[in-house]
Amino acid sequence: MYQHILLPIDGSELSLRAAKAGIELAKICQARVHALHVIAPFQSIAYMGALLAATEYAYTEEARTHAERYLADVRALAEAAGVPFDGQVAFGGLPAETIVQTAKDKQCDLVVMASHGWRGMTRLLLGSETQKVLLSSDAPVLVYH
Repeated sequence: MYQHILLPIDGSELSLRAAKAGIELAKICQARVHALHVIAPFQSIAYMGALLAATEYAYTEEARTHAERYLADVRALAEAAGVPFDGQVAFGGLPAETIVQTAKDKQCDLVVMASHGWRGMTRLLLGSETQKVLLSSDAPVLVYH
């Protein structure tokens, strides 16, 4: 049925549960999974250049550390299920576009993702990445809620 499933993760508990569901489906289909975490670029205003450069570096390093932990969590789930795993961290200002492009590049035939990851005002301002993926993905999208 499916051969390669993309699992976008954002570190939220719901995205980890969605990844687990995707891994269970991959096991049934004898498919492989590819986990993806997209790191948004550092946002700042121009003020005291040296301070911002240090802050951007700290942000990038901390974000990369968190991303690697998220991928390690999904890798552990995949290994426990005996499902082939690959993962990547990507930097991108528009997570939905990065997810859709990764699905194309990796030739994924299914995307399994959480219904939401943001909460409150931040979610309202940024919009739903899941909805954006639903509207622009060539591959089917299974939304986990």
